[in-house]
Amino acid sequence: MKEFCPEQAMVEVKREFDEFGGVAPSICRSSTFTVMEPGTMPDIFHGKLTPDAGGCYLYSRHFNPTVKVLDRYLAAMENTQKSISTASGMAAISCALLQSCKSGDHIIASNTVYGGTYALLACLFKEIGIEVSFVDPVNTEGFEKAIRDNTKLIYTETIANPTLKISDISKLSAITKKHGLKLIVDNTFTPMIITPARLGADVVVYSMTKYINGASDLLAGSICSTSEFIDKLMDLHTGRVMLYGPTIDARVAFDIIQRIPSLALRMREHARRALAMSEMLENMKVKVSYPGLKSHPQHELMDSMINKGYGYGGLLTIDCITQAKAYDLMRELQNVERFGLLAVSLGYFDTLISCSSSSTSSEIPEDKQAEMGLSNGLIRISVGITGSLESRMEQLERAVRKVLL
Repeated sequence: MKEFCPEQAMVEVKREFDEFGGVAPSICRSSTFTVMEPGTMPDIFHGKLTPDAGGCYLYSRHFNPTVKVLDRYLAAMENTQKSISTASGMAAISCALLQSCKSGDHIIASNTVYGGTYALLACLFKEIGIEVSFVDPVNTEGFEKAIRDNTKLIYTETIANPTLKISDISKLSAITKKHGLKLIVDNTFTPMIITPARLGADVVVYSMTKYINGASDLLAGSICSTSEFIDKLMDLHTGRVMLYGPTIDARVAFDIIQRIPSLALRMREHARRALAMSEMLENMKVKVSYPGLKSHPQHELMDSMINKGYGYGGLLTIDCITQAKAYDLMRELQNVERFGLLAVSLGYFDTLISCSSSSTSSEIPEDKQAEMGLSNGLIRISVGITGSLESRMEQLERAVRKVLL
């Protein structure tokens, strides 16, 4: 397969200037738009005459000029025909799943998914009659064994949150195509680094809140797929994005548009620092996990999937064994060394530290956490890009030696 360069793909997207020729696109805050010819209203309203097809904008829950610019960037980055932005990552996940299945259907999902996704699948979907089976993402054959007559899709994350297990997207794609299923992949951890659609994913979802935005100051999501699937999401009568209404604000879209050109640079630096810190911790005999380490059990798989030149991601984990030790280390890192901030989420320019079992994975019952390999002493570190790398490594080393060694 020819190597793909997502940052070059985004450069080739049509450039949008504002109405006065300004280099930044306009922020279009209008909720409704003027239709110049009354006879075109029915076709515009029913999506037959879209702005891209010679029509005009109608209402910002349908389409918005500023949001459209962001959508084009995401589709280019993901090598898909179209994308649609949403108000949050969970909105993107929910709408993509509910567009693909209904009551009485069955889903197979990775058992290491983000806590909010787990709650959606295990609790809410149960209430509306959708069955879900959970499988270890490392056990690719387990997904195929779990297929039933009413199975509609497989859902997984490129890199599991927070265990950093890797899903073999190509093999999962072969399974879904063999059985006529859909493969939906959450690529939030690895924008630029991995392009799931090129590996066979049918739908790619994002929390743009994280790396894509990079500033932890807004919420946003995205669904990237074929024109057919995105058009279904926006269908006037059955489209889940259209009817549930998780509309992204144009001002939020504009902020992301202004930051996305630096995404490649940021991802490289997050990854460079995460690898250096992981190698240091490994040499200190600390129980560290990072896909860029040759000791990671799925390093070769990760290496086979990445777009070269962007590294292996900005997340690493340290297993402190006990929650008490994890809390001690986090206190030391934040309050003494000022290495990072004790906060959930990831992809921020400063380092974020959390104990996943009691935060972002707390929706998952303890027995299920144990099944997925999540220790209650596991610390997830989203490595930031501020300060000198040498100073940050010294801070991390001092804290680890004091608490764990």
